[in-house]
Amino acid sequence: MNERICKITLDESSIKKKRSVEAENERNVAIADLLDENVFEPTCMHNGPYEVHLSVADGKLIMDVHSEDGKDQSKVQLAISPLRGIIRDYFMICESYYAALKDNTPSKLEAIDMGRRGVHNEGSEAVQNLLKERIHIDFPTARRIFTLVCVLHIK
Repeated sequence: MNERICKITLDESSIKKKRSVEAENERNVAIADLLDENVFEPTCMHNGPYEVHLSVADGKLIMDVHSEDGKDQSKVQLAISPLRGIIRDYFMICESYYAALKDNTPSKLEAIDMGRRGVHNEGSEAVQNLLKERIHIDFPTARRIFTLVCVLHIK
């Protein structure tokens, strides 16, 4: 299937702070999983696979998309404001999760992890909803893109 992402990059210049080991690991896992399996079907392009560059500027998520062969190209800009609260909640719950890892309290860790997955799912659904008019993605692809959007918001 050619309607997929074959390469994804992040605008490292938009990241103001050095990522923690945990955030770097999340980034690497999200990229590896995304490249391993994804559904990515831009409505204005039909010549995949696609290379995607993600960045954040002026309150917008920007997805520069071009076909691997360079024949098609598109730029999708989305207001990031619908995701801000979810991203903030996700960061807060991740901090709690990493603190619980250090305390090694299994019941607390399990409860926080359930909450973390719930917020992550909410962010994934929001990403799918924001993209629905321009790019069809499946839920696992949306989850990985949400992770990468969070990485771009580390301050």
